[in-house]
Amino acid sequence: MAVTAIVRFALPEGKTPEAAKAAFEASAPLYRGVQGLIRKYYLLSEDGRTGGGVYLFDTREDAERLYDAAWRAGIRERLGAEPEIEYFESPVIVDNHEGGISVAA
Repeated sequence: MAVTAIVRFALPEGKTPEAAKAAFEASAPLYRGVQGLIRKYYLLSEDGRTGGGVYLFDTREDAERLYDAAWRAGIRERLGAEPEIEYFESPVIVDNHEGGISVAA
């Protein structure tokens, strides 16, 4: 069954939405080819104080493999914040772009 991970972290004081977007764009290539990662959406709160991502993985093990000590340290070094991660099973996925619905067996 697919797993959705929601990651949130506080952005540094004074970081503009434009700077956050540039940082997200710079890190995006790092997620190409990550084992089990189906899709990632970057998140930026309306007030610009919280960033994060919504990740869709094949399995929880794939997610946990990505969120290792080095990944967490990178977030702390770049942003000065500890990321919070929540996991959810994704038993049904609607994909309007591809025109389909996936249901876990």
